[in-house]
Amino acid sequence: MIDRYTRPEMGHIFSLENKYAVWQEVEVLACEAQAELGECGITEADARWIREHAHFEAAEIDEIEAVTNHDVIAFLTNLGSYVDAEVPEGAGEPGGPELPAGLSGAKPSRWIHYGMTSSDLGDTALCYQLVQATDILIADVRELGRICRRRALEERETLCVGRTHGIHAEPMTFGLKFGSWAFELRRDLDRLLDARRNVAVGAISGAVGTYSSIDPRVEAYVCEHLGLAADPLSTQIVSRDHHAYLSGVLATLAATMERIATEVRALQKTDTIEAEEPFAKGQKGSSAMPHKRNPITAERVCGMARVVKANAQVAFDNVALWHERDISHSSAERIALADSFIALDYMAEKLRWILDGLRLYPASMRANLDRTRGLIFSSKVLLALVDRGLSREDAYAVVQRNSMAVWGDVQQAKEGPGLAERLAADPECPLSAEELEPIFDPWTFLGRIGPIFERVEALDFEN
Repeated sequence: MIDRYTRPEMGHIFSLENKYAVWQEVEVLACEAQAELGECGITEADARWIREHAHFEAAEIDEIEAVTNHDVIAFLTNLGSYVDAEVPEGAGEPGGPELPAGLSGAKPSRWIHYGMTSSDLGDTALCYQLVQATDILIADVRELGRICRRRALEERETLCVGRTHGIHAEPMTFGLKFGSWAFELRRDLDRLLDARRNVAVGAISGAVGTYSSIDPRVEAYVCEHLGLAADPLSTQIVSRDHHAYLSGVLATLAATMERIATEVRALQKTDTIEAEEPFAKGQKGSSAMPHKRNPITAERVCGMARVVKANAQVAFDNVALWHERDISHSSAERIALADSFIALDYMAEKLRWILDGLRLYPASMRANLDRTRGLIFSSKVLLALVDRGLSREDAYAVVQRNSMAVWGDVQQAKEGPGLAERLAADPECPLSAEELEPIFDPWTFLGRIGPIFERVEALDFEN
C-alpha cells in the first residue's frame, strides 16, 4: 500500500518495528513464565534482566537475516546481543567480575526462546497484531454507522424514487437509503467483534504442538498477558481457519463499503444527479474537461474493495497446509492481511468523508419522481381497482395499457397526458379523476415507515 494512502495507526501495526516489538514482548513473557514455573534454570533475576535489557534494531536484524535467511533467528540474535551486552565482560569466570545479582550465568539470552519454535513466536504475535488492527476497524465501522444513522433521521422525509433493476419503482425517502446502510454496518460491526474474538488466539506448543520441550503453562501465561486465548490444540501453528474467517469478514465489510459507494456513484450520474460526493475547493475533475465533477473517491472505494475481496481467497487457500504445517501460507498472508486491513482503514476514512459531506439535491429527486408522469403509482391504482371490484387480471390490464402509452411518450420526450389523466379518460377504469387524485400522492406509500425509523433511531454503535 502506497504510504500516502496509509493512516499512521494502521500502517504502524504492520510495520517491522511493531512486529518486532510484539515478538520481543512474547519472548520476554515466555521467560517470565519459565522463571515463575521454575522448571528450567532461568531465575527471576534472569527474567527481570531480560525484561530490562531487551531491545532490537530493525536495520541490524535485516543485516543478520541477509546471512541467515531466517527472520526469527535474525531477530533472536539481535535481541540476545542487547540482553547480554550489559553483563560485564568475563563475569562469572575465575578471577573475573561478579555476575549481577541473581543471574544464572553470563549469557542470560540463552533463556530466550527456550523450548519454543518459530511459529510459537510468529503466530502468537501475528494474532495479537490482527487484534490490534481489528480494533481500529471496529472504531471505523462505529463511526460510519453513527454517520449513517444520523443522516437517515435527518433525511427521513426527503422524497425520492426507489429503483429496482435500475428502473423507477415506487416512492421512498432518502433517509431509508442511509438507514439501510446503517443496519448493514451494524451487522458488519457484529461480525468484526466476533472475528476479533475468534482470531485472538496464541500458541506456544513446540514443533508439532505436543509441548515436547515447553510447559503448557508458559503458553497460558503468555496468552493471558497478551489478552489472547490459548489454542486448545495447535500443530505448531494456529490453524488458518481463524485467519480465513477474519478475512471473510473483512471481505464482507469491503462489500458493504462498495455497495454504499456504488449507490453514490449511480446517484451522481448527470442523468440522475440526486446526490454528489464532496468536491473540495481547488479540486479538478478532468485534465481535458473543466466542467467535470467525478465521483473519484467513491470509485476508489469500489476499486479497493476488489482487492480486499480477492485477498479473502488467499486466506481460504491458506487453511489447507501439508500435514501439521508448512510455510506456503506465510509469504501470502504477510501481503494479503496487511493490505486488506490498510485498504479497509483507508476506505473507511474516505467513505466517512463521502457520507458526512454527501450533497443531496431534493429538487432533482422530486423532478425524477415526477419524470415518468405518474407511472410509479401504478401499484396503488392496481389495488384501488381491485378494491372497486375488478379482477386482478382485468385491473392489471387497464393499468398496464395506460402505463405503456405514457411510457411511450416519456421515451420519446413527447408531450402527453400522465397516467392519472389517461386513466380518468379510460371508460374501462371505474375511478374518477377526483378518486384518482389522492392515489397519486407519494406519501400514500409512506404511511408505515415510522416504525422503520424508530428501529434506525434505536441502533447502537457503542456496544
